[in-house]
Amino acid sequence: MKSIEMKDICNGPTRRSILRVGLAGLTLASLYRNDATAASPKRPKRPKSVIWIVLSGGLSHLDSFDPKPDAPKEIRGAFGTIATKLPGIRVSDLLPKCAAMMDKFALIRGLKSVENDHFLSEVYSGLPRTAGKRPAFGSVASKVFGTASALPPYVCLRRPTTDEFEFEKPYYAGSDHAPFRPFGDCLGNLDPVKSPERLADRKKLLAGFDDMRRDLDRDDSHVAIENFRAKAFDMISSPKVRDAFDVSKEPAAVLERYGKGGKYTHQTVVSLKYDWEASAFVTARRLVEAGVRVVTISPGSWDHHSGAQSHIFDSYKLCLPALDASVTALVTDLGERGLLDDVLVAVVSEFGRTPKVVDPGPGREHWADAGCILLAGGGIKVGQVIGETDGRGERAKSGQTDFQSLMATLYSVLGIDPAGSLPDFGGRPTHLLDNPRPIKELLG
Repeated sequence: MKSIEMKDICNGPTRRSILRVGLAGLTLASLYRNDATAASPKRPKRPKSVIWIVLSGGLSHLDSFDPKPDAPKEIRGAFGTIATKLPGIRVSDLLPKCAAMMDKFALIRGLKSVENDHFLSEVYSGLPRTAGKRPAFGSVASKVFGTASALPPYVCLRRPTTDEFEFEKPYYAGSDHAPFRPFGDCLGNLDPVKSPERLADRKKLLAGFDDMRRDLDRDDSHVAIENFRAKAFDMISSPKVRDAFDVSKEPAAVLERYGKGGKYTHQTVVSLKYDWEASAFVTARRLVEAGVRVVTISPGSWDHHSGAQSHIFDSYKLCLPALDASVTALVTDLGERGLLDDVLVAVVSEFGRTPKVVDPGPGREHWADAGCILLAGGGIKVGQVIGETDGRGERAKSGQTDFQSLMATLYSVLGIDPAGSLPDFGGRPTHLLDNPRPIKELLG
């Protein structure tokens, strides 16, 4: 539980500070209770982790995991389908590796989102923007579990974007629970410390945070800075942290299995090609293996609209096989290392794409009524398909799921009570979700 700071004692504790401390302690204890009772006497308990793979832009369900081979051509698209390990279930023929191990996955079809634009509030918090500024689930996990080692509990392997489209924010969970992003000079500062003198120099550099904050009012902002300062010092003095991020330690064969050398196209200019980020999947595995609780990645480019320079099918000929290789290699790798039951792997997107192919292009537009989600590991029940869409892939005709249910399931896997709450900016307990009902088929 958060302690009353010296500033509160010197100035006399305010009613707000007392309430905030009390509510935070009680709320966190309630949130964590689910995890505290989850250990099994038959097996040493390893904390659960999540690798959250976000296909930002909107994956076409019809061209990937929810094809409609009997629909008219303008609906079914350009690709064939392939049988999977699950009887009667077919996916795009560009996903043969996923098809061959579909018994290791749970596939959700007919996922409905509230937003129909690229505002990923639902993807990271379970709730749309109309619900207010809610912390990303990784920040909630960081708040609840804290830091058990020098490793950050929440890592985002995506560079920051413009504020309007940045949805991995901690908000009232606290700024020190924002995701760690290993970019720019950040990783350079994690070089192993080779001498006490270098360690002292870095500690002196970090002490500069104190001078920078002298002119601030005595409020919680300096607490966040102090927490950040402590975490930063732990990280730069720990070889374990650097090792966790160092993909060069992986054999070349492993990187190739994950899809190194793959390509993807720009979402609206198909002639522009980029390297597929296979190393992000490997890094994610290394991080959860080392003890990070939440890792988010955002590979590729998935907003394939109509347009003179667009071509969704030419794009998918590259990016779907790359995704197929990376996801299956990740799940296989976790299984071989005995980690799959403890790590939930999720492939999510903010919505699907329009059933009807649009020209020029061809392309598909935004479609919030029916998307798809692929899940593996974490102790969930796999080898099943949840939900079914109609013959055109327009809407769910059974088993419709939304992002709140998906997020409630994720919280349950992590050991966080999805019906719990955190104090908001005003100290009022605020529920993590408005409808905290997990997907029962996944949890039993």
